[in-house]
Amino acid sequence: MSEVPVTNAAELEAYLEFLSAVGVDCALEDAPVDRFAQTQSQMEKQVQTRPAPQQNIAPVSSYSAPEPAPSQSKNLSVSPAEMARNLRENGVSADDKQKAKQILERQRAAKEAAITTSTPTAATDANAVIPNAETVGSARTAAGSAQSLDELRKILAGFEGCNLRLTAKNLVFGDGSSKARIMFVGEAPGREEDIQGVPFVGRSGHLLDRMLKAAGLDRSMVYIANVVPWRPPGNRTPTPHETEICRPFIQRQIELVDPEIVVFLGAASAKTLSGARDGIRKLRGKWLSYGGDGAQRKAIATYHPAYLLRSPAEKRYAWRDMLQIRAELETTE
Repeated sequence: MSEVPVTNAAELEAYLEFLSAVGVDCALEDAPVDRFAQTQSQMEKQVQTRPAPQQNIAPVSSYSAPEPAPSQSKNLSVSPAEMARNLRENGVSADDKQKAKQILERQRAAKEAAITTSTPTAATDANAVIPNAETVGSARTAAGSAQSLDELRKILAGFEGCNLRLTAKNLVFGDGSSKARIMFVGEAPGREEDIQGVPFVGRSGHLLDRMLKAAGLDRSMVYIANVVPWRPPGNRTPTPHETEICRPFIQRQIELVDPEIVVFLGAASAKTLSGARDGIRKLRGKWLSYGGDGAQRKAIATYHPAYLLRSPAEKRYAWRDMLQIRAELETTE
């Protein structure tokens, strides 16, 4: 533990009480102490002070073991509580005690101030909404009124039914061609996406770009979006309520882009939009059906690029999925 400057006895007493409260039970010196050497030295002294054996050997029955020499060990450590007690016994003045109380009060006030700072403000709480069926219904109504992607973006930017907008820096709407034949849908934006307001621009986005290039595609030929257009705090998983509120908007976004193939990046978007219940290992590489607007579209799930960054060995399966998607596009040209 680093040294704390102490200017008077009152501060020293307060500091020692603090150490005792946190569980420190002995004081250590600056120089290291070899306890093994101390023990060896004590044993040698005991041998030296032991009385010499008598020449005449006494009968076994009358033999009595010599009394052990008194221990030479000395407790060099003093607990903080004992040191504080010594200060009190030596007559710490009332002024010094008052100063110690002031120190403790300042520490308590600083702790309470830190807790207050970390608590959301009343203004933020006032803008928050309670997710319910009415909120989901208003999301469906707002999303259904959009007649273009630009209009949907404006409606979503002004939508106040999702509390994620209060913590996110930017709305992450979509990127790519509005007339793309293939649309990729992830779960939610991350830190870099939140900063730039564009989906898949971080490390996972760079990997997705390489995957597209390897399959003969690029961002100008596809459209990319997320189920949830706002970044959850700390990159946590969106709650079911948050996903349900945002689902009408991504469904309308798919309708307006009108792609031939919808690619779910990860199990979260696949389960949300297709109703599938299996994990991504069972879902990937299999053709699914998406009909959010009544029109049936081909859909397929593959690994999310963020997962591939954590599990590079799975990239070969994502490569197979991309070849399968490319082959499907070529057959429908």
